[in-house]
Amino acid sequence: MDNISKSKIREIQGLLNKLGYYNYSIDGFIENYTIDAIKNFQKNNNLKITGELDQSTIDKIDDYLTGYVLHTIENGDTLYDIARKYNTLVWRIITANPNVNPFDLTIGTSIIVPLNFQIVPTNIPYTYNVLENNIMGLSKRYPFLRFDSIGNSVDGRQLYRIRIGNGSNHVIYNGAHHANEWITTPLLMKWIEVFSEVYSRKGSIRGYDTEQIWNYATIDIVPMVNPDGVELVIDGADNITANKDQLIKWNFGNENFNDWKSNINGVDLNRNYDAGWKEYKELEKEFGVDGPGPFLYGGTKPESEPESLAMANLTRSIDTRLVLAYHTQGQVIFWNYKDLQPEISLYIGETFAKASGYELASEDLSQSFAGYKDWYILDFRKPGYTIEVGKGKNPLPIDQFDMIYENNEELLLLASII
Repeated sequence: MDNISKSKIREIQGLLNKLGYYNYSIDGFIENYTIDAIKNFQKNNNLKITGELDQSTIDKIDDYLTGYVLHTIENGDTLYDIARKYNTLVWRIITANPNVNPFDLTIGTSIIVPLNFQIVPTNIPYTYNVLENNIMGLSKRYPFLRFDSIGNSVDGRQLYRIRIGNGSNHVIYNGAHHANEWITTPLLMKWIEVFSEVYSRKGSIRGYDTEQIWNYATIDIVPMVNPDGVELVIDGADNITANKDQLIKWNFGNENFNDWKSNINGVDLNRNYDAGWKEYKELEKEFGVDGPGPFLYGGTKPESEPESLAMANLTRSIDTRLVLAYHTQGQVIFWNYKDLQPEISLYIGETFAKASGYELASEDLSQSFAGYKDWYILDFRKPGYTIEVGKGKNPLPIDQFDMIYENNEELLLLASII
């Protein structure tokens, strides 16, 4: 157990909590309550009851974290029998295996068996590793989802893009430009999971027909624009390679990175787009910024960073209707840039405000230059929005997640069809 990271332990505690084994603090430490929960998990999964995270226990936990297991068809198997064996539902198995004839199962072939719960965790700090697990799990459960990478971060992490839909109305959503605003990533991932589950059953969400949305729109979602920064905020510099020796210095000597917004080059990614970037560089002096740091430094030139460059290149490659950039905090929607947005932007913004309960507003001087939404409006003269979710000090506590999701579920549906 000594070589298991704090993040992995939190992920395990969060899973045990979801499964009803653990009702205590999700803190990343293994103590008596966690050990008891592990023992109960082991007992119910026919494992050796030790209370330790041995390899067989980790393997079984990983099945739950990814949300599926592989089953090899045996003589006499039916989908009903397989569903009963794994305590899941037949429709989940059919969805995950679209090429399998349920009335003619081939002995010796393997099928994906999704477990009967949603897999995106909403009760733990959401790391890059959790994101990768969720993308793998969701793509197995819902093979109609498409995902790829639009580039790499400074430290070599993938900048994942998940695509929903097959229609001509193309939109882009993104989250976590700012490292300590990582809660925007599970917001987008949970929405993807909910949409996918309902779509697979040809159902509706809040009165919106998911099949109609799928056929009308194509939604590209980049849930974590700044994965290195997210890792830095949640776990410190342990898993960072590039600029490791500089990061604490840039953070004013502080090893706690809770206030860190930038990527690990010390560049604020949402001040790195070519929309009033030169004007913003003049403002940096007023903000006391003179180089790389935890926030507000716009870099040496627009799109100097691989993360912002990848987002810009993706956006340039698609004929989009609109974009949403998710940030925290304030429960406000920013919608304009130097009055260059089209007339329809105000109506759409008012519709989003009504759906979410958020205020529609204009940014103050410190927020009105060099952002992704600003650049999109300037270059494309189309509707672009920054959605500031939640309230409080960043990083927002995870216990705000349910409220944030409730406020934004309909907005995310609307944005694809409005």
